[in-house]
Amino acid sequence: MTATCGVVALGDSITNGRGEPALGVHPQSWAQWLAEALELPFRKLASDGASAPDVLAEQLPRLRGRADLGCLFVGVNDCRRLDWDATAYERQLRAIVAALGEHAERLLLCTVPHDLGRPRAAPKPAQAGAIVRAVGADSGAVVVDLDDLAGPPLVLPDAVHPTALGQLEIAARAVGALRAAGVTVARDPRSLVEVHRSARARTRFASRYTVQLAKDLRRRGVERVRGV
Repeated sequence: MTATCGVVALGDSITNGRGEPALGVHPQSWAQWLAEALELPFRKLASDGASAPDVLAEQLPRLRGRADLGCLFVGVNDCRRLDWDATAYERQLRAIVAALGEHAERLLLCTVPHDLGRPRAAPKPAQAGAIVRAVGADSGAVVVDLDDLAGPPLVLPDAVHPTALGQLEIAARAVGALRAAGVTVARDPRSLVEVHRSARARTRFASRYTVQLAKDLRRRGVERVRGV
């Protein structure tokens, strides 16, 4: 990578990176972990709740200059909608990738975890992932496989948002995908932070996760009553 503008990241709350610490890892966007592993500057344009149309309308217009790496993780909010439209998503994703490609030397796309949401969004996440792979193949983008990202300690009880450890896992998978594509990555993201593996740390995490699960179960009950 020879450009100097670093890493730019577009997407939703997952790339925005706010969330829960886990096993000593602080909350941080997976794309920021990736930028640190690449030893490049980082610019984040992602926003909570964003879908593909939001990236097109609100994030792409804020791009300036060129970057070494353009990261895109979008589709989670699209395929959780009751009116999911795979054809529209593919059209929008192709438009985003084409525009982002004008600003980045290399592109990196993430698939959507299959075990997404409570209630589960299946089979829509798998459909979205297939579209991401097709768009990635056509555009020459590196694709990060997140199909099996699920459960504690990587994902919160809502089965949508990663824990801080989950963010680190996404970054590590992104590094693996980049290296497989021939990109030199200075460091492994997991070398940038100490993960606490002691029995005390695991017990503390389990206790916090139980509290979060109880809150999410209440949320699901309220949504069922309201017919959401």
